[in-house]
Amino acid sequence: MRTETPETLVRDHTIYSCVMGSRAFGLATEDSDTDRRGVFLAPTALYWRFEKPPTHVEGPGEEQFSWELERFCELALRANPNILECLHSPLVESVDDTGRELLALREAFLSRRAYETFTRYAHGQRRKLDADVRTHGAPRWKHAMHLLRLLTSARDLLRTGILTIDVGDEREPLLAVKRGEVPWPEVEARMNLLAREGEEATRHSPLPEEPDRRRVEDFLIRTRRASALQPDPYDEVVQGVVPDRGVGKR
Repeated sequence: MRTETPETLVRDHTIYSCVMGSRAFGLATEDSDTDRRGVFLAPTALYWRFEKPPTHVEGPGEEQFSWELERFCELALRANPNILECLHSPLVESVDDTGRELLALREAFLSRRAYETFTRYAHGQRRKLDADVRTHGAPRWKHAMHLLRLLTSARDLLRTGILTIDVGDEREPLLAVKRGEVPWPEVEARMNLLAREGEEATRHSPLPEEPDRRRVEDFLIRTRRASALQPDPYDEVVQGVVPDRGVGKR
């Protein structure tokens, strides 16, 4: 089998790619970067070697990051906020049949675990903002804006069972926070309210307690099996030159 580099894995085996960050959240301005995220399916035969395929690849483009399908599914089942949001980006750049199957599984990944993971991430960001206020007298306003967005998204997910990442009508109020036009005590009060509302929402959430792990695993097994049955061009060349004496024969 031919050698696969991280770059060729992304180039030749991506099943789903999208734009994330401010552009997907509906918060982009003229100076916003374009953050690209993707999922690639490493050929099954690569796992028969001692050296396994990478679980993720940074690049090859700027602001580009991709996960191998299995790693992506593992993180999604754990309700990793970045991964779940990637599955729900409104800005899909490419998707093949396997990628469409992955997107059709979006609800299988959602569960009440999201409360813990989103809250843990939010607490970490809040501590950084509080440290900035103590040290510099003000937070990094862009980070404050994104934390408000995350807390709102988590609350609404727990309330409705649907993850929506575009902020919609909240765009201008959030951008006002980014510009530093809203006093920190007011921003802090909003964060505290959203945190309380999220905690309340989880008690009555329509989301299941756990994700549908078996459904996701069935998809992964089918996908790996289909990949294993795909012929590799290099193997075909070898088979035309080297006689088949059977496994273990000389």
